[in-house]
Amino acid sequence: MTAQPILHVSDLNVYYGQSHILRDVDLSVPEGEMVCLIGRNGVGKTTFLKTIIGLLQQRSGSIQYGDRQLLSEAPYRRARAGIGYVSQGRDIIPQVTVKENLLLGMEALPGGLGKNRHIDPLVFDLFPILEQFLSRKGGDLSGGQQQQLAIARALLGKPKLLLLDEPTEGIQPSIIMDIERAVQRIMKETGISVLLVEQHLHFVRQSNYYYAMQRGGIVSSGPTDQLSDAVVQEFLTV
Repeated sequence: MTAQPILHVSDLNVYYGQSHILRDVDLSVPEGEMVCLIGRNGVGKTTFLKTIIGLLQQRSGSIQYGDRQLLSEAPYRRARAGIGYVSQGRDIIPQVTVKENLLLGMEALPGGLGKNRHIDPLVFDLFPILEQFLSRKGGDLSGGQQQQLAIARALLGKPKLLLLDEPTEGIQPSIIMDIERAVQRIMKETGISVLLVEQHLHFVRQSNYYYAMQRGGIVSSGPTDQLSDAVVQEFLTV
């Protein structure tokens, strides 16, 4: 990796009670590039993302984001520092409208919703269906449409680093391709960095670098164009 890392994690250890989940994890995300974290279900990938955004606390290790350490930062401070997070469950609010869900993304901006109410048209350019469904309840959208909403909401916080937890899970193939194209365009046009947890091989291969996780530790890494069939067979479920 030649670009300056926007995120550098070293020797990260995380526990659930007495269970040691993440073990001495080292991982870097260069500025303006996509890194993919692969591994079978239950190895700690979601735990890793939740620790970066501050929903879980590490027992030891370092999380360096730009020029700041995040170890004691609250999740909202990490969001306002420029880290966007799209969870595996999407976490859209089903009872409120698409527009209201989108506006919530701007809480991460300086001044929050008190000073920010204008929805950047880029998100409608990326995901046109959202503009058509602004007055529809979030819970009435399909799974693929909810995923697009969750990504758009995160983008409205103007993140420098976007964490995506299995954005193609349970989504029809046509929407998967839409999401892949949108993420590539976001990176190209905004310079955003992406840390992707993903099982869909086509999406994985669009990243610049990969890390493979097993039993909470990193066991393989390198440029994605060197990701061998043997590593895919061992660490991906597809």
